[in-house]
Amino acid sequence: MGLLMSFMGKGLPSTQMLSFLTGKLYKQFIEKDITNFDEFHIAILDIFNTVNSALPGKHYDAPQNSEVEECFAQWEKAKASERKKIFMEFMKQNVNLNKLDNSTMITGLVTPPAAMVAKRAGETLPQLKVVKAIPDVVFVPSATILALISVKISRRFFRGSIES
Repeated sequence: MGLLMSFMGKGLPSTQMLSFLTGKLYKQFIEKDITNFDEFHIAILDIFNTVNSALPGKHYDAPQNSEVEECFAQWEKAKASERKKIFMEFMKQNVNLNKLDNSTMITGLVTPPAAMVAKRAGETLPQLKVVKAIPDVVFVPSATILALISVKISRRFFRGSIES
């Protein structure tokens, strides 16, 4: 078992594998007819969408709009032979693993027990008879997902004022 793991390496992609991956992404990227910044930005977002949907588990954050604008300015001025290098450098620098913040983690841990307590309390009230009809298997995950969505939305609205 240990021998197999030693052959697999440390889990980090080798330079050849990273080069192969960015080459394939560039081929997908270059097949699109890109004439302005909007088409360039959509192509970059499409690449990140493709990578995130293909890889289970880990997801990658798309770069900020200003970073994409800088890359587009360089890419537009460059010759056709240099565009691939600019694109590959951009992808290597801006592919960042999506990280969970503390509020999302705490919400994910606290919500299921709180949902069970709320459901039990709601079952005793005659005005909320419909709560008894909802099975726990449906109620708890639904409440958890709604709580996580609300945390994500609130993080977007109050990004500058809330620290994680």
